[in-house]
Amino acid sequence: MPAARVAQAAPIFLVIHESRAMKSNRLTWYIVASMILGILVGYLIHLYATPEAAKAYARYAKLLSSIFIRLVQMVIAPLVFSTLVVGIAKLGDLQAVGRVGGKAMLWFISASLVSLLLGMVLVNLFQPGKYIDLSQADTAGVQDLLTKREAFTIEKFVEHVIPKSVVEAMATNEILQLVVFSIFFGVALTSIGHRANHVIDLLELAAEAILKMVNYVMAFAPFGVFGAISAVVATRGLGIFKFYLIYFAYFLLGIAILWAILLLAGYLILGTRMTALLRRIGNPLLIAFSTTSSEAVFPKLTEELEKFGCKDRVVSFVLPLGYSFNLDGSMMYMTFASLAIAQAYGVTSVTESIPTQLVMLLVLMLTSKGIAGVPRASLVVVLATCAMFKIPPEGVALILPIDHFCDMFRSMTNVVGNALATSVVSKWEGELSDPAAEPAT
Repeated sequence: MPAARVAQAAPIFLVIHESRAMKSNRLTWYIVASMILGILVGYLIHLYATPEAAKAYARYAKLLSSIFIRLVQMVIAPLVFSTLVVGIAKLGDLQAVGRVGGKAMLWFISASLVSLLLGMVLVNLFQPGKYIDLSQADTAGVQDLLTKREAFTIEKFVEHVIPKSVVEAMATNEILQLVVFSIFFGVALTSIGHRANHVIDLLELAAEAILKMVNYVMAFAPFGVFGAISAVVATRGLGIFKFYLIYFAYFLLGIAILWAILLLAGYLILGTRMTALLRRIGNPLLIAFSTTSSEAVFPKLTEELEKFGCKDRVVSFVLPLGYSFNLDGSMMYMTFASLAIAQAYGVTSVTESIPTQLVMLLVLMLTSKGIAGVPRASLVVVLATCAMFKIPPEGVALILPIDHFCDMFRSMTNVVGNALATSVVSKWEGELSDPAAEPAT
């Protein structure tokens, strides 16, 4: 492009960039306002309404959150399939797929072990389970979780990973199964060569259209945030922190330490661009925090990481894998919650045996794969693990009253972990550009 035309075009590009930034900032402020309004409305209802009326309000308010999350889940399966297949095809060959996948798994396993070990160390150091008030158990709420629990076996694990039908995997949003099918399909397209270009182009166009749908879905985010926050405050109130202040404080300490470790590792690899990455993912972080679902921001996170400078072929390959293998906040909480329950019930065979705790850590490493940030899925895994180690599974009822607030922070941490993983692998692959440094064309 001639210099004169570049000079003429530059203001247009600036206007477009500023317009997009304004829309993103506006949505962020709407979400923050919705959180504050949700807390106020929920607290007023908790104060002045009868318990029955508060429960009725919460039931209807949760519909707003359910609608938003279901809208996002609607686009998850087609987005994972289309972007992952295109990403593998663009990588070019099986060797490149193996190289990128290997680097991603190296980060995932390292981050997972750090997260699980951190939860284990904190619980042994501070003994938060001893402060849990046994009279505050939410026995009614745990019944729903018990119906979802299934004992861990190798057979169940294989069934959870290997799809018998891609249609079923899409219908149930089984991210890990979709990843497996998409890898096979993407590698098959790559082996066909140039004849597969039409299919790849079609899937790339489909991914672009789905990302456009994401923008429409995100407009409903403030309503979903308001519903989720106001519902839990209306039924629980703010006084819940009086009973669980120490448990919650130690959990937040663990989250803060985990963030420090992740951000330090990211800074060592990404350098000063860490600041730009955190700015980019600010909006997804808010949504994950307020809806307690890291899955709800998967499409938006895909878009923001590409804007940050990660190449689409790396994002579309690493990010779906991350949602199955790299839920750092959830994994830290699993060891934290499991051992805290053991402490509350005085299960000395677990609390006084480090080897047993390390075995529990490895079991959690396996059983946590594929939960994809679904709200309360961490507690389902904790239930199954507790049963294996003779910890009363109904002990999950002890932490249920505070779990929503814990889930807000662990969901946000999951987003940070996956954003970092994708950015780091992009840097290792030489596929991380700086859009701000590139001249407008």
